[in-house]
This record gives sequence, structure tokens and C-alpha cells, in this order.
Amino acid sequence: MTIKQKIFLKYTNVITKKVILIQQALTELKESGANETKSTAGDKHETALAMLQIEQANKRMQLHEALEQKAAIEKLENITNITKIVHGSLVKTNKGYFYISVALGKALIDDITITAISPQSPLGAKLMSLCVHDIVEVNGNKYLVEEIM
Repeated sequence: MTIKQKIFLKYTNVITKKVILIQQALTELKESGANETKSTAGDKHETALAMLQIEQANKRMQLHEALEQKAAIEKLENITNITKIVHGSLVKTNKGYFYISVALGKALIDDITITAISPQSPLGAKLMSLCVHDIVEVNGNKYLVEEIM
């Protein structure tokens, strides 16, 4: 298995776990809401119910975003043999490795720290379409593209 395949699996698992946790939280909130509707404590009851509804709406939004991230990252699996940086590229720079996909933070794979960034991030946007040996500057830091996988 290549490092890029390992990275893909790692971040796919991260997103899948995130989706599961959000779904579990939504289920718990629904159960709390069902229990809350049985109460008749007046204003206190209405406030608690409103808070639960707000929290459910927030979790539904988080779930929607996580599912979008999952769909986006799953489209990247088969990207290979590229000469310029595109969505799905693994880029080795003088400042580290960047997986141009979805902003999911850092992961350690085969003793290499990989940072998953979105192509809309400041660095991601500037890296897009670059080739090996190109240099880009972001926030005073110069990034030399050493390899594209």
C-alpha cells in the first residue's frame, strides 16, 4: 500500500468516525427532547426544549458538513500520475507534506506528518496548479514544491 493510499484511508476513517459521533449525539438529543416533552415545568421546560432544538440544529449542520467532507474525500481515491498539484495531490514541500483534500488537520503516517488542507485555504489555493520546483510564499513562509504524488 502506498503512502497516499494510507493517507486516504486514514482521513476517510477520521471523517467516518466524525459522522458516527455526530449521529450518536443527534440520537441522544432526540431522546432528551422526547423526555423533555413529558415534563410540564412551564417556562423552565420551554427554555430547555428550545436549547435542545438549537443544539439539534447545530448537530444537523455539523453532520451535513461532515457528510460533504466525506463525499469530497471519497472522490480523491483514484488520482495518480499527476505533474501539477490538483485536488487530491500529496505534496512534499521543504516545509512538510500536504494532502490537498479537506481541512482535517495533521496525521502521522509511516513516521511522516501529513497535514490535510483544503484547496480553498490560503496555502492550498496558492499550491494549486504548481509543479515540482515551483515556489510559493504564504504568510512570509516560502514553500518549495519538491514532489507531487
